[in-house]
Amino acid sequence: MVVPSPENTTAISLDALESFCERALTAVGVSPSAAKTTATALVTTDSWGIFTHGTKLLAGYIRRIRHGGLRSDCAPQIAAEGPAWAIVDGQSTLGQVASTFAVERAIDKARTCGIAYVGVRNSCHFGAAGYYAWLAARANMIGLAMANDVPSVAAPGSRGAIIGSNPIAFAVPAGERDPILLDISLATVAGGKVYANMKRGEPIPAGWLIGPDGRPTNDGALYPEHASLAPMSGHKGYGIGLLIETLSGLLSGASFTHRIGSWIFGDPSQPTDHGAAFIIINVASLMAPTQFAERVATLIDEIHCAPPADSCERVMLPGEREWAHRRRASAEGLQLPSDVTHSLEHLAQELGLTFPE
Repeated sequence: MVVPSPENTTAISLDALESFCERALTAVGVSPSAAKTTATALVTTDSWGIFTHGTKLLAGYIRRIRHGGLRSDCAPQIAAEGPAWAIVDGQSTLGQVASTFAVERAIDKARTCGIAYVGVRNSCHFGAAGYYAWLAARANMIGLAMANDVPSVAAPGSRGAIIGSNPIAFAVPAGERDPILLDISLATVAGGKVYANMKRGEPIPAGWLIGPDGRPTNDGALYPEHASLAPMSGHKGYGIGLLIETLSGLLSGASFTHRIGSWIFGDPSQPTDHGAAFIIINVASLMAPTQFAERVATLIDEIHCAPPADSCERVMLPGEREWAHRRRASAEGLQLPSDVTHSLEHLAQELGLTFPE
């Protein structure tokens, strides 16, 4: 999670930020419903404090829409399906639109079958994987979300990128409590954080990057052309990345590894054909939701009661910081980092819009 420092932030209400994103997207031809879907995903991500995958991405998406690589005149479609599975053709629409459509289909199928898989092809960068897992938890289901991307991560022993950072997330409903929520990249760190550190003039920590000689480097200027992200936990992260590539790329029919287009650096007039996959488990098919919620609460309490290290107040669960950040943002306004604010203000000028104070 990126926590901005007060001197480099601007406060804005979540509603105002979401409204601006909707206006920016509709200004380039996106339908109101698709603009709403995308804006909600981006602002929710910002509200968690994940600023690398929220509204900072909006300008890049709009650039691709204006050049034709992202389509604003299409909608995702079911290409094939069975009782507990489906393949969605994203029709080169915004990744948030195709992925939300897919998750909603998976939730519907899980209500009937107990568990469902929905793969997505012909999509684009979909933002934060955790958002889609949370949509399942909001429906009282366990959600897994993942996607592939253009290779940026080295394999143990490689001199260059082999697989994408390939994010994976899960969310577990917890009754009246906040869902357990984990969203990780299979790289040691998401590439967006390398860019963010470079823009803010901050050093690249040791262990983030692998140079062209296959050795670690702290030179952020080498990424992505001459350096790769290090895989999380070495061969373990590399192996899980291949599983994600299988479920979101190979099985869905999407492009995989070097066949995927770069949504940032690739030709903005061409589709990227990213893949994604969503697996949803309907808790109610296995036990009463109230019973499951009690069991999750017991687990949460047990972890909270574990003796913390001297430097920590208590042991936390994945997602706790994000939910606390969202509550503060809802009550006090969202503190946007300066790089995000500058990107949105420049976009507003470009589109002839007013960025809200």
